Amino acid sequence: MNCEKIKEKVSIRTVLESFNLFPVKENHKTAFYFALDREEKIPSFSVDFVKNKAFDFGTGKSYDIISIVQQMNKCSVSEALKYLEKFDFSVQKNHYFEETIQLKNYSIIKVNEIQHPALIQYLKSRKVYEQKDLVKEIYYELNGKKYFGIGFFNNSSGVETRNKYSKICLGKKDVTLIKNDFIESREIIIFEGFFDYLTFKNLEKKEKSISDYLILNSTAMLFKVEETLKDYDRISLFLDNDANGNATKEIIQKKYNNVEDCSLLYWGFKDLNEWGCTRK
Repeated sequence: MNCEKIKEKVSIRTVLESFNLFPVKENHKTAFYFALDREEKIPSFSVDFVKNKAFDFGTGKSYDIISIVQQMNKCSVSEALKYLEKFDFSVQKNHYFEETIQLKNYSIIKVNEIQHPALIQYLKSRKVYEQKDLVKEIYYELNGKKYFGIGFFNNSSGVETRNKYSKICLGKKDVTLIKNDFIESREIIIFEGFFDYLTFKNLEKKEKSISDYLILNSTAMLFKVEETLKDYDRISLFLDNDANGNATKEIIQKKYNNVEDCSLLYWGFKDLNEWGCTRK
């Protein structure tokens, strides 16, 4: 694949994460990182996720994914392209723009119940520690370095992996569909991310659910369940209060009957989990 094709297909966020580089400040379109080539206290490396480019305000230099790899690995363009071939990528293009990219140069070392103090604290900070049995403690190796995080499995055995500093998918990206254990449900509740699902389970407490649950793990995964959703008589949406969430809501509302938008519950917050973090 040539340079231009790779620049279009591989996410700059994923490339930076492969070097264990994560945002200091971010929103859904842009972020600031610390510089690639020097120590600094105030981040000056600006990344535009939509344009898939970056700019270093300290040096005035612009970057794309190839030049980032060149900078980090001190290598030629051809060597950078070879490095980028490690990424197993697929892009779902749609009018609300979202990329779905997975890393394949990784290995999962161990899967545990949640035990590590840092992960326990992270779950507590997100106010979902009570639901720790619904996630796993994942130890993995990426680009020769070892990491750990909170893991949530999808329907293709990929793992949505989170910790305080990282947000990646190990393996194939997919939705997570959780069927009701007691009845064949005609109702389904849809979330964007698994922290929203865990927050909802807090709200349910000990009441026996009559619904199935669908965690998209990315709004770009909606296409995978378009036929599945036809089997339900009622669809409840707990999507993010942002452009992607609103666009996904509109698509579902136009395509299916009996769709309820539940985002009014957490109006003024980005998502259900952010709202849940404010509750005592």
